[in-house]
Amino acid sequence: MVEVLEQKPEQSESRAVKTLLSGRIVWSKDSLAPTDGVIQVPSECLAEVDAMVQVLRKNQLMTELLEPGFFDLTHCRLLMQRAKAELESGVGFVIIDKFDSSKYSVQENKTVYWTLMQLIERPVAQDKKGSLFYDVRDEGKPVGNGVRPVLTSVGQPFHTDNNFNLCPPEYVALYCLQTAMEGGINSIVSFYTIYNEMLKQHPDLVERLYQPFLFDRQREHAEGEPEVISHPVFEYKKGALICRFSIKQVTNGYKLAAVQPDEVGQRALETLEALMREPKYQKEFYFTPGQIQIVDNLRCGHRRTAFTDYPDPDRRRHLLRLWLRGDGRRFYNG
Repeated sequence: MVEVLEQKPEQSESRAVKTLLSGRIVWSKDSLAPTDGVIQVPSECLAEVDAMVQVLRKNQLMTELLEPGFFDLTHCRLLMQRAKAELESGVGFVIIDKFDSSKYSVQENKTVYWTLMQLIERPVAQDKKGSLFYDVRDEGKPVGNGVRPVLTSVGQPFHTDNNFNLCPPEYVALYCLQTAMEGGINSIVSFYTIYNEMLKQHPDLVERLYQPFLFDRQREHAEGEPEVISHPVFEYKKGALICRFSIKQVTNGYKLAAVQPDEVGQRALETLEALMREPKYQKEFYFTPGQIQIVDNLRCGHRRTAFTDYPDPDRRRHLLRLWLRGDGRRFYNG
């Protein structure tokens, strides 16, 4: 059996929540209004972004050194305050609709995005190399251990980003520059809604989800460290229920460890994922260039359908991803 990194929750916060959860974060497809989570970008913000780009065209600086305080972003700050409030006490996701990405180069869009997202939370490393930006596009790599699906065109099941890490991001942000020729549809589910359904329909399985499962670490660790991490799917942390989930990483984790998953644990995971796959719990998004989607990564799951790109390289699907987290250090492992 391979070595396993065990991450145990605090004893005082490891108890299972046995009562139904409430709040706006508990939503289904039919309960959401078309405008829920959607924030329109006012003309004043567009003007501030234009002015910021003009400054940067005359004053070159590494993107990662830029700070919002370098610019007059009065209206953009108010916009991001609304977005942060929706993430914290609203439905757990926002669509910021939208910026005129066609006016700027890819690098200029990166600088705009980087600067504005700092008004939500601090960007952190997304891999062991310390990359702060991820270009989400198909690089033609085969899916497998060590290759993240985000760099392929394959579909992804519902998951939380970085579920196999010690310190996953609080928020996952995506900025759309180009859409695919076909497919690539994003969907979100509320883990709070799914959790309530587990309590109603399968209360006997809930307790098992608070106990450890094995997750494949996707080779995103220092040399010599364990390839597998052990932690629960659900935890009660800082007064709130959080989730770290990926059926794929758990399946691979048990394979790497050469361990047979227990029957109750396997049934709990399959039941949880089956609920997520029910269309009535999903909110679908059709990205358009210039939109920014931000998701609470610990309270909502997300997925993407497979896609087919345009033959023209300049028209291929391209999103910019940032991970945002206030806890710990900016290192990949916090």
